[in-house]
Amino acid sequence: MTAKKEEKYSPATNDFFGNVYDVVRLIPKGRVTSYGAIAAYLGSKRGARMVGWALGNSYTQQDVPAHRVVNRNGLLSAKHQFETPTAMQERLESEGVEVKDDKVQDWNNKFWDPEKELS
Repeated sequence: MTAKKEEKYSPATNDFFGNVYDVVRLIPKGRVTSYGAIAAYLGSKRGARMVGWALGNSYTQQDVPAHRVVNRNGLLSAKHQFETPTAMQERLESEGVEVKDDKVQDWNNKFWDPEKELS
């Protein structure tokens, strides 16, 4: 299923995690987004932690580029979830995202907002 704004999370369907993965797969290389931006797009503005929980088991999967999801300030807050402490930064840098002191540089240009990009 492709994440669409019309297909927001419904507790009855338990589809939130799948929708999170779908949105994360749409983040272009060289761009990053935040947990909160994904949550807002999926209709759960206060669901940033739930997005983090959904991504908790996806950090090592090849088809979910979870390294492109950072906290609202651009901090690599989930770097400890990857196979090595530097893997998240290395993946981002291989895509052209500069990281300094565990923080994405040029945040305004690198930030990908699903509500704007997928509308």
